[in-house]
Amino acid sequence: MGYDGSLKFDTKIDADGFNSGISKISGAAKKGLAITGAVVGVSAALGAMTKQSLDSVSKLEQNVGGVETLFKKSSKTVIDNANKAYKTAGMSANEYMQNVTSFSASLLQSCAKDTSKAAKVADMAMIDMSDNANKMGTNMVDIQNAYQGFAKQNYTMLDNLKLGYGGTKSEMERLLADASKLSGVKYDISNLADVYNAIHVIQKELGITGTTSKEAATTIEGSMNSAKAAYDN
Repeated sequence: MGYDGSLKFDTKIDADGFNSGISKISGAAKKGLAITGAVVGVSAALGAMTKQSLDSVSKLEQNVGGVETLFKKSSKTVIDNANKAYKTAGMSANEYMQNVTSFSASLLQSCAKDTSKAAKVADMAMIDMSDNANKMGTNMVDIQNAYQGFAKQNYTMLDNLKLGYGGTKSEMERLLADASKLSGVKYDISNLADVYNAIHVIQKELGITGTTSKEAATTIEGSMNSAKAAYDN
């Protein structure tokens, strides 16, 4: 047969080899995308953590400044209490100091400017708030608002504590009288330290005291709350 001048190529492709090659390329591409996605995800997470850290530090500086201004020589005691609040009150140091400073001016006045006594009562009040929220299931913000109201001699939110007393001045007077019967101590409604101490007596009688630290050590939810607060610290 003569040569016809055309060129012929073998165009047969090994299907198995082709499919295997495509599979490898696809796999490598997916790994590359996964790595790229992971890097982007980590970068975003680090960015969020950095911002959160800076925000916490900024709040910390402000809160420490407020504590030092109010408690002066006893400020270290308050800061130490704040640092361990993740165990005792289920909140971060920032949350603790922010709430303490919200009622400390009135508390110091009721303690005749005795900063050491005020620091002790403030710590008791913060733990009592957290214990009440844990035991009674009340929103912590509602309890904090109630305590801040007491600092202004406003008792309309006393029922937020769910201790069996309504939100009136006469009901707060009844709570103080009941606390006096239990402790033998006379409490003055015009003295904020007395009010906080009386609430503590009632909560102790009802078995509310100490529930936050107990939950932090024995329950999953309590441990998680403690861990979150510790993370912010």
